[in-house]
Amino acid sequence: MSAQAPPGIEAINAYVGRAYLPVDELFEARGLDQQRSGNLMMTAKSINLPCEDPVTNAVNAARPLIDGLPVADRDQIELIVVGTESGLDFGKPISTYVQEYLGLGRRCRSFEVKHACYGGTAALQTAVAIVGTSPVPGARALVIATDAASVAARNTYWEPSQGAGAVAMLVGRDAEVLRIDPGASGYHSFEVMDTLRPRPDLEAGDSDLSLLSYLECLDQSYRAYCARVRSADLVRSFDHLVFHTPFAGMVTGAFRRLRRQHSPASPAEIDADFAVRVASCLTYTQQVGNVYSASLYLALCSLLDGVEVAGPRRIGMFSYGSGCGSEFYSGVVTPAGKARVARQGIAAAIADRHRLSIPEYELLSDLSLDRMSGVRDHGYDVTPYQQVYAHTLAGRGLLVLDRVENFHREYRWS
Repeated sequence: MSAQAPPGIEAINAYVGRAYLPVDELFEARGLDQQRSGNLMMTAKSINLPCEDPVTNAVNAARPLIDGLPVADRDQIELIVVGTESGLDFGKPISTYVQEYLGLGRRCRSFEVKHACYGGTAALQTAVAIVGTSPVPGARALVIATDAASVAARNTYWEPSQGAGAVAMLVGRDAEVLRIDPGASGYHSFEVMDTLRPRPDLEAGDSDLSLLSYLECLDQSYRAYCARVRSADLVRSFDHLVFHTPFAGMVTGAFRRLRRQHSPASPAEIDADFAVRVASCLTYTQQVGNVYSASLYLALCSLLDGVEVAGPRRIGMFSYGSGCGSEFYSGVVTPAGKARVARQGIAAAIADRHRLSIPEYELLSDLSLDRMSGVRDHGYDVTPYQQVYAHTLAGRGLLVLDRVENFHREYRWS
């Protein structure tokens, strides 16, 4: 590749958790209105075990990418940046643990960024800018969007949508997965208390306000994109569109509204357009749930695994984070990038998850409070859920949380 090629995503992988629960079973167990299950458009949610946290999710997503690099290329990773809304310390970033357990070199920038579900995009765009201005040939960055849901949303309509996992991306100039269009971004942000995590054990917010903020940001960030890219046309400029996906039903309504605002057509035409250009980006989220800062990039993986890419194709990407911030940007995907994603076997990993019973889910949820931030000393004994651990993590060489001693987290390979 030319040294002047714009940077973007060279490789991408998702860790989708090793256990899951069917959403309809959770609706029944909680006594929730089954009609609202149709609005979610979800079939299952991935679940972390109590010995998993944002660090393990991040490392387990990134390790196949790092293992696939020659040693010389690993040394070219000059930046590790983690986007998360599940930080474990007010000072120490998750990226330090990632660097250690992936065995990456010490001549490296390392930091963490936060802006709710926009954090993954904030991390990616920061890495693209740093790599793009580096004079070092072959310089790369490792970007990871990772989160771990708390159990604070029990007995709410948010609980069925909460997933578990992370998406890792290698950023460099051989950007076959996504060549980001330089300067082609529109932003929109303002202060709003739509959803928030004021404490490790508390998630709060206003779901209606969050929906309205999402819709406003989609409209306004796309308008800002059009102001920069004067030739932009919602229908003709993008072969596909990829959305931040808290749940699939939200994207369905958001796309219809965006079309009515910027390229009106009959409901039948809009639905047909959705089926061709958007629906494939929702498949994985429907089976995994909302993975917060990684949501948009799990949707990108879903798109690339789900559609034919016969040649370079331009896609539009919409990222939203509560609080709130948003960005609409574009880039080009390629057949080689689709092949790279296919080699990661994300669909097979989703299919290989262990199905939990409701009692197992309740036990894991109770114990998961001990993995959140603020824990000073704790040993992560898997005995209470030994059978689940045996089915999901034992002997698979995945990173798990072993103990916390004086706030310092220590991990081991399963």
